Amino acid sequence: MYTEDELLPISALQHLAFCERQWALIHLEGAWAENQLTAEGRVMHDRAHDPGTESRGDIRISRGLRLRSLRLGLSGIADVVEFHRRGRQRDVDMNDTQVLPGCVHLPGVSGSWAPFPVEYKRGRPKSGPHDEVQLCAQAICLEEMLGVPVPSAALFYGKPCRRFEVALTPSLREETERLASRVHDLMRLGVTPPPIYEENKCDSCSLISVCMPERLSKHRTVEDYIASALDERQG
Repeated sequence: MYTEDELLPISALQHLAFCERQWALIHLEGAWAENQLTAEGRVMHDRAHDPGTESRGDIRISRGLRLRSLRLGLSGIADVVEFHRRGRQRDVDMNDTQVLPGCVHLPGVSGSWAPFPVEYKRGRPKSGPHDEVQLCAQAICLEEMLGVPVPSAALFYGKPCRRFEVALTPSLREETERLASRVHDLMRLGVTPPPIYEENKCDSCSLISVCMPERLSKHRTVEDYIASALDERQG
């Protein structure tokens, strides 16, 4: 279990899953560079994070809900957490706390409600599990805070303008927990990894001008230079 002072941002997992160097540049060195993709994503998240609740039939929508997990050592703000009514709606006392398994009681509202987090992304679905890991971490936070299981969640992508439901499988949870442990290890280590240039990944990164992966990854280290010089002399 981590303390409140040791909590790291949930969003760090998404950066770490994408690239450990990107994570280090942002979270160790404080580097940031905005491009069109990040600007559009920031605007979408600013709108989603406006605090408030609303009702749509059997769904209550909570925006800007603060999350934390002392087990994972993470905290953050959920874009949206939907609470879906389960079972038959009945006329019960507003203070009735009898709820169905896997559900919670919402103050001032009758019935049983199952939490369902939704994360908003401005682009298209990615090839890797970067977004799914971030979403899974949010669900684990909700499970710890509310004491109920969260078996599924959703990612909403702006380009296709639709949501994709994500099953929070044991393998996804295992990967999320591994990255949460890794991000704390790297934070304690405090060292920025060297760049490794990958065209498809690096060219879309807003930090490419700060990271300079194509240029720096071609430079030899001092150790490489000394080893090469010794080989030449011995050869």
